[in-house]
Amino acid sequence: MSKAKRSVFVVLNEKGLHTRPAAALVRCAAHFDCQINLSYRNYVVNGKSILGILMLAAGKGAKVTVEATGQDAEAAIAAILRLASSQFNVKY
Repeated sequence: MSKAKRSVFVVLNEKGLHTRPAAALVRCAAHFDCQINLSYRNYVVNGKSILGILMLAAGKGAKVTVEATGQDAEAAIAAILRLASSQFNVKY
């Protein structure tokens, strides 16, 4: 089994990690053949589950840890970090 890759992103969106950015994150994660988990506070959820991501209730400024395990874990984390830095391409 490959070693887990981990990084942290800060939620920059005014409204936090709500439905549209969560859906964008799930769409991004679905392209990768690896297990992706997101954690915030004491919660760890599947990064390919929109309901799980919404349960994090991560508001603006939240530091969310993304961890991926599998053959393209590094690429998955890089893509998620790019998405987060672009505010999930969500326009308000």
